[in-house]
Amino acid sequence: MFFECSRLIDGNQPRLSNGITVTDVDGDGAFELVVTGYATNNLILKWDGSRLVDIAGPLLADASGCAVAIAAADVDGDGREELYVLNSDRASGPKEMGDRLFACFGKHWLDLLAQPENAGMANRVAGRSVIAMDRHGHGRYGFVVAADGGPFRLFELSRRGRLEDAAEDAGIDLIGAGRGLLALPFLSDRVDLFACNEGGPNFLFRNLGDGTYEEIAEERGVADSRFAGRAVAAVDGPGYGGFGLLVGAWEGPQRLFVQRSGGGFVDEADPEMSFPGRVSSVIAADFDNDGYEELFSNLHGEPNRLFGWRDDRWQPIDLGDALEPKGLGTCLSYPSDAPDDLPRVRLGVRPVRLQQRLPRLPPAASRPAHP
Repeated sequence: MFFECSRLIDGNQPRLSNGITVTDVDGDGAFELVVTGYATNNLILKWDGSRLVDIAGPLLADASGCAVAIAAADVDGDGREELYVLNSDRASGPKEMGDRLFACFGKHWLDLLAQPENAGMANRVAGRSVIAMDRHGHGRYGFVVAADGGPFRLFELSRRGRLEDAAEDAGIDLIGAGRGLLALPFLSDRVDLFACNEGGPNFLFRNLGDGTYEEIAEERGVADSRFAGRAVAAVDGPGYGGFGLLVGAWEGPQRLFVQRSGGGFVDEADPEMSFPGRVSSVIAADFDNDGYEELFSNLHGEPNRLFGWRDDRWQPIDLGDALEPKGLGTCLSYPSDAPDDLPRVRLGVRPVRLQQRLPRLPPAASRPAHP
């Protein structure tokens, strides 16, 4: 089970934190945890050998921001990852505060969206999630922003080094209330895109092989338009033959969509897994290193949930301190290259929470996909 080790976060005070990503911010070859702040500063938590300390400078801290999501990826092909911070000072529709796209040149960071040549790319619609996606398979990523009340955006760098919105060209510029995004090659040999929405059907975009997409959620059985989707994670379950989709809903049934040989998805969540709750985020990871992933659901004001593959079915697992019956978590992530005394972490809000799973085997060394 998990036990809490939040004491390892230096100066951990109550705060609103809505997003987290894992990336090498300072270029030293080790990952940091970038935790966004809402009406407070962002944090860059670095392991100094005994604790996690904040190393964010004024620009990346951006204390005046209202960040709700973050993603990291290399958009310019220079080997260093950029940071897209989605700010939303409104619940939906038009917003006043712009997003940030931080890029590092040497040791100097700047906001690409604040540069005069990119002024026309400002995102002025509230959103809830952002993810990195390499739609062409060339190693140069763009950032997909799921808007709430506006079309989805896809920010990429042109050959001239300017930002452009390629959503219309890619065919993903649909209007929805996006809450969770997942980009993986689960339908084609290129990167596909799944988006769970609130107040409308989910989107499933299949890559046609040339970087353009067609939306096929209804055709494949994952539209699920009656419930408020909030989060999604890819599940590499036993015998699946491909990725499944763990979709968390807000006060609706939770879904575990498993792909069948014909390409369609079937919901295989049993009554215990699908029980309604206020799910805010989900993650799938092999926490105990037994070769099978566990499925973690972070709930708002309700006990968290953890399922593991035991005796040929998904069964609930004791969470220990991570149960948090009245927790207010909003986001999930974990680094897989952490030191031995800090193998896995989960962060939430009010204050940042750090949970550690007692491993039965040494921690894995592979890097996780960006949340």
